[in-house]
Amino acid sequence: MTSRANVNGEHNLRPPPNHHHHHPNSHHHSHYQSPSYSPSSASFKGCCCCLFLLFSFLALLVLAVVLIIVLAVKPKKPQFDLQQVGVQYMGITANPSSTVAGSPPTPTSASLSLNIKMLFTAVNPNKVGIKYGESRFTVMYRGIPLGKGVVPGFYQPAHSVRQVETTVAVDRANLLQADAADLIKDASLNDRVELRILGEVGAKIRVLDFTSPGVQVSVDCAIVISPRKQSLTYKQCGFDGLSV
Repeated sequence: MTSRANVNGEHNLRPPPNHHHHHPNSHHHSHYQSPSYSPSSASFKGCCCCLFLLFSFLALLVLAVVLIIVLAVKPKKPQFDLQQVGVQYMGITANPSSTVAGSPPTPTSASLSLNIKMLFTAVNPNKVGIKYGESRFTVMYRGIPLGKGVVPGFYQPAHSVRQVETTVAVDRANLLQADAADLIKDASLNDRVELRILGEVGAKIRVLDFTSPGVQVSVDCAIVISPRKQSLTYKQCGFDGLSV
């Protein structure tokens, strides 16, 4: 601060000159704010993390329960076997073609009617019960499906044996040319018609209110029926094994 004496000897005080210059970017700097951290985004990330941990814990808990049950129960393969086959009726009708002189008639088609009752035996060797789903069985002749039989689902207690049955009715199933000729030959000359029974049985082990994943037991049986005697002459069954 400077002073200058006037004519009366008094000193007038002058304020110091203002050396502050207005910077062209001062307006820009005055309005700049640092980025703020939103509390809502933090809480959202926290919720997602909690849900992930919760689901992971539940998955591990379910896996531990399943392992405990498997180790305690030691589940075994259920047995499902075709015990008996009752032939109620078998009829074969040939439709011969025009014959050539001196040669036997050759059938162009044949129809097969069949009514059989199948009795299955289910054996549960496990310490817990087994729940069976609906099972379907197909009767075939030389790879040609003739009819189906259905066994409704049921529950089987531990260490038990149960018998279930189903009936397959075939009404004039048509076979053509070579298959018809083979059927007529098998029935008239050999008195034997070989059929194949295929099916899958779905089973689940049940402990309290917990049901294990399902397994499929494949049933494959070969039977021979005598059309003259109207009875079963041969039966052999096997399992293709378990397929999860």
